[in-house]
Amino acid sequence: MTVISGTQLGDIHIEDGRVVAIDEAGKGALVALPGLVDLHTHLREPGREDAETVESGSRAAALGGYTAVCAMANTSPVADTAGVVEQVWRLGREAALVDVQPIGAVTVGLAGEQLAELGAMADSAARVRVFSDDGHCVSDPRLMRRALEYVKAFDGVIAQHAEEPRLTTGAQMNEGEVAARLGLTGWPAVAEEAIIARDVLLAGHVGARLHICHVSTAGSVELIRWAKSKGWRVTAEVTPHHLLLTEDRATQYDPVFKVNPPLRTEADVLALRAGLLDGTIDVVATDHAPHSVEDKECEWAYARPGMLGLETALAIVVQTMGPKWDRIADWMSAAPARIAGLTGHGAAIEVGQPANIAIFDPSVRWTVDPTALASRSRNTPYAGMELRGRIEATYLRGEPTVLNGKATR
Repeated sequence: MTVISGTQLGDIHIEDGRVVAIDEAGKGALVALPGLVDLHTHLREPGREDAETVESGSRAAALGGYTAVCAMANTSPVADTAGVVEQVWRLGREAALVDVQPIGAVTVGLAGEQLAELGAMADSAARVRVFSDDGHCVSDPRLMRRALEYVKAFDGVIAQHAEEPRLTTGAQMNEGEVAARLGLTGWPAVAEEAIIARDVLLAGHVGARLHICHVSTAGSVELIRWAKSKGWRVTAEVTPHHLLLTEDRATQYDPVFKVNPPLRTEADVLALRAGLLDGTIDVVATDHAPHSVEDKECEWAYARPGMLGLETALAIVVQTMGPKWDRIADWMSAAPARIAGLTGHGAAIEVGQPANIAIFDPSVRWTVDPTALASRSRNTPYAGMELRGRIEATYLRGEPTVLNGKATR
């Protein structure tokens, strides 16, 4: 077994939830990674339990090698109060499959008009440190500045869904030749890039932490690279689907490929991969977005945007970026844990560390079957695709949540 923990290789021994020994040995067929951490998961509960629950989403996460997920705030009711974030946090503890860390809304009801109870959510049992109106951009610059100033007091972070809404009215897919040919309203790259440009300047001015969700364009990568060169406290994420899929997948009007932000061009995909490799982009996050059959299997214009991602993420990243295990451990575990302030997650597999571990078999070939996934929804863009590599086991503080590729509970 290859253990991603410095130079050590070998079998891992666990007692009382911690690593107590690692045997020196030659490389084996399996790869042991620190338990993965997803900075961007939609669990839908409360309110849309027909699409997903904390339990079903947690099971999907464990099967994908995750030991912690950050649950987005666009639930019903919205996670904009201490009471709602604590409800999500407690549901995660009851499921006991992964650690569920709620993300709080930036504004009341995601309406973009009034700051939510940021301090109360930060002081709650859930100890919220990341705030986002994901699915909605905080488009008012004064409100965005106030949010950045507020969370700076407790080293929180605002995770922005970068989309200038006045540039995306009626937008259905990436603006360009494919959209014109299909007769669909285009979604310009500048709608994302304009908000990123504004917000990195605000973050630099305030000295606060800004995280850019699901970066999708080459221009966005350049803007983030420039912001980092200034020393501003800016981080960014990319999704597995934006690392692999392009707008060409939409040519048959299959709504499973409708997502926000939209799938872009091959040039954008290559720029995102390069940005991940050179450190401009810090994190691979799934943006796991389950939807019911009624909301997804309908005409393109009426379909909700979003894709499943938890169970396929690691295999997609290995496929697109190669078996760069130390880098993958950083992109999918250490960096997201650090950004979210999750203690006990993201550390290298070393003696004395919590035994949050994912065991990956890179030799397994499997075909994605939507009906076999743990999610309550079926909207995976990889249906019928053969992937190489699958999670063999996942341990949360030494307790197995997945063994032999199957959930233990």
